[in-house]
Formats: sequence, structure tokens, C-alpha cells
Amino acid sequence: MAIATLSVSAGTEAPAVRRARALAVAVRFALGHAVLLALGASAIIVLGWTLPLVVERGGEMLGGGLLIGLGAAVLWGVAAGRVYGHTHVHGQESEPHWHLHIGRRDRHPIPRAHSHIPTFIGAAFAVSSLRALTLLAPFGDGVAAAPLSMLLVLIGVFAAGILISMSLFGVAFARLMSARVVARLGRAAGVGMAISSIALGLYWILS
Repeated sequence: MAIATLSVSAGTEAPAVRRARALAVAVRFALGHAVLLALGASAIIVLGWTLPLVVERGGEMLGGGLLIGLGAAVLWGVAAGRVYGHTHVHGQESEPHWHLHIGRRDRHPIPRAHSHIPTFIGAAFAVSSLRALTLLAPFGDGVAAAPLSMLLVLIGVFAAGILISMSLFGVAFARLMSARVVARLGRAAGVGMAISSIALGLYWILS
């Protein structure tokens, strides 16, 4: 839902632009998520630390709050036109990059001020999974006695799986975003996505 909400635009764009934006958001979100999980879990296991349950619950609250915030931002963007995407080329690069901006288009920030919001949000959503990963919960009870090197490899493979799966979602969602029906829905698609994000965020926090 976070990837989908970050990918929504209230403007009328060519299918290729919507497709590129959705894929870029998914990859950046997945990269932030995977890197935090891999590096964070590896460091905690190497240091022999144990994360308290409050960290996991706090991460879930953060994730729910972010979903609500993203949904509210999209609603505001649809109404005011102040949440928008921008594609440009960095330096000597041949491939354009897409960035999400909040504010007025006529006050677009200078290139070096571009932020990577999807990457940071992806990392924030990983906090709720960090404790389970450091407890090796995804791998079952039998792996706890494995050598440290094996545990670190498993964490790396797990993070790579997260990166691949979220990127594949981005490919699928990018195709959806470039469909004619989405273009015809226009602002209604953005509003529907925003309301869904807020509802899921509230459900995540309350449950």
C-alpha cells in the first residue's frame, strides 16, 4: 500500500511516465527496506543484542502512522496539486531519475536538494520486522544453532528476497498504473488509493 500510494499522481501523464514512476518507487522502497533489514539484523546478531518487543510494536505503529500520513498527503496533493513527481537526469547520467516532491512546482528545489522519500519510508517500514529477523523467526527453530557466518548469509538471502519481491510488485503495479482505465479514473484513482492507505494504517495500528 505504501508503494502504491507513493506512486499515485493526480496529474495527467503519459503511460510510460506513470509506469517508470511506479517501478522507480518500488525499487527504491525495496532497497531501503532490504538494506535496513540486512545491515540492522546482521549488526544486532554480531553484537549479541536482543531487541525488546516494544521496538517491534513501535515499528508497527510507525508503519501505520506512515500509511495514514501518505494517504493524507495524497488527498492534499489531489486537492491542491502540491504533491508531484519530477523526472530529470543527474549530471552525466543517460537515464532519467524520478523524485517525489512536496510543494509548489514553481518552487521546485535545486537538483542537489532532491530527496529519496521512498527509500527512507521503505527503511522505516522495516523496523517492525527487524526484531523477528534478529530472532531468526523467518527461518524456523532449527536454525538458531547455525554458525554465525551461515546466519549472516541467510539474512542476506532474506533481504535479497525482499528486494526482488517488492521490485516485482513494482513491475506489476507499473503495468497497472499505465493502463488506460487508471488514466481515465484520474483524480478518483488518487483519492481511492489515499483513502485505502488511511484505512489500512488505522487498521494496522488498532489491531
